[in-house]
Amino acid sequence: MEGFVSQLNGILWSTPVIYICLAVGLLFSVLTRFLQVRHIKDMVLLMFKGKSSDAGVSSFQALSIALSGRVGTGNIAGTATAIAMGGPGAVFWMWAIAFIGAGSAFVESTLAQIYKVKQDGLYRGGPAYYIEKGIGIKWFAVLFAVAALLAMSVLMPGIQSNSIALGMENAFGVNVYVTGGIIVVLLGLIIFGGVKRIATVAQYAVPFMAVGYMLVALIIIGMNIGELPGVISLIFSSAFAADSMFGGIVGSAIAWGVKRGIYSNEAGQGTGPHAAAAAEVSHPAKQGLVQAFSVYIDTLFVCSATAFMILFTGMFNTVGEDGKTMIFNGLPGVEAGPAFTQAAVDSALPGFGAGFVAVSLFFFAFTTIMAYYYIAETNMAYLMRNKDGRLLTFILKIVLLGATFYGAVNAADLAWALGDVGLGLMVWLNLIAILILAKPALIALKDYEAQKKQGLDPVFNSKKLGIKNAEYWEEEYVQQDERVS
Repeated sequence: MEGFVSQLNGILWSTPVIYICLAVGLLFSVLTRFLQVRHIKDMVLLMFKGKSSDAGVSSFQALSIALSGRVGTGNIAGTATAIAMGGPGAVFWMWAIAFIGAGSAFVESTLAQIYKVKQDGLYRGGPAYYIEKGIGIKWFAVLFAVAALLAMSVLMPGIQSNSIALGMENAFGVNVYVTGGIIVVLLGLIIFGGVKRIATVAQYAVPFMAVGYMLVALIIIGMNIGELPGVISLIFSSAFAADSMFGGIVGSAIAWGVKRGIYSNEAGQGTGPHAAAAAEVSHPAKQGLVQAFSVYIDTLFVCSATAFMILFTGMFNTVGEDGKTMIFNGLPGVEAGPAFTQAAVDSALPGFGAGFVAVSLFFFAFTTIMAYYYIAETNMAYLMRNKDGRLLTFILKIVLLGATFYGAVNAADLAWALGDVGLGLMVWLNLIAILILAKPALIALKDYEAQKKQGLDPVFNSKKLGIKNAEYWEEEYVQQDERVS
């Protein structure tokens, strides 16, 4: 099993694929004239505008759902793994993919808004919807929906629950079976309450966990502020093969930085668009900009917090290109993952690290599993349109809860490998789709900018812009126009 999964990962995450991810993000950054810089003010302001409705959630709730998916175990365990396998230089490449990936996040999330539908009284959207409506290839849309359903309900929840269980066992000696059971019970109470309950929990839990985590990181950075120039220099020199110790593994730095960066911030992966489509906004580009900023929050803020704690304290190990030879051994005998972050916090705040990281992991990973369920449910809804899918949705909940428990009590290596397979499948399919479909998103951005320039609050008219098959906006625009007149 592990051998097969490893081979599949070798194909899905081969070196050319990693560079394609970077190239697509760079292409969209250029085509949007680096909106991630030009519209930074709008990104922040739009987060707090808009209200929820019977059919949709507010921009902030949609952001929170997306962030609950983005901010997960990848921010703690994934960042540590990137440093272990690629050295400090991997952190730079995580930053690079976040900055460039914001362009991809804008495009995919704007497309999700353009082609969203009102289904069973709720807004639904995502890659499956925009592939069918925008590209017109039904089998391609179904393939993505099936891949996302498999990844979100079976392959990826185990990564999150595994990290929670190991963190609780290391910090408090809690048996993994007990932790797994508690996770399943709490998760069940939320997901059986539907999308609105997921959004409500996310909007309170996500800001609390992110701000609390970064505050501790700032305290540790402040205690070691004299190390700041050296750490920044080490990150950049290692990223460009200029460091005597880590320069020889620049290939690993790029590969692991990009892979773990994409895993963490999910730009271009096709997960963020599901939450973006649920937002109640007057123009698709508004939520596209909000979702672009969520990539910054995830990687530039939360991942950087983890990286700085680890690098400032020297609590990490790094292996060579062969994956075996140790070139830096700051924590002899310690496996890459949450243990790096626990040791880093403990070195600055003795006795606090294990418990703090375990609790952080619980919040980060638990909310991510919530987001996974939302994405899985959306793709189930796509596949079951015009049919009674209540039984299958109930089965989906049980399957996801089972996968969550299984991941909590089994080996971490297999959980991460399976998660990489799920992520790889979605990345491949979604990147192809957004490359084909970029034009409507670019048209929407241009329209948004033109209306803003006129001092208007942008409202979307798909017919006027020549965007076909955006049925929701055609109907909604007519209704808005009638109300105004």
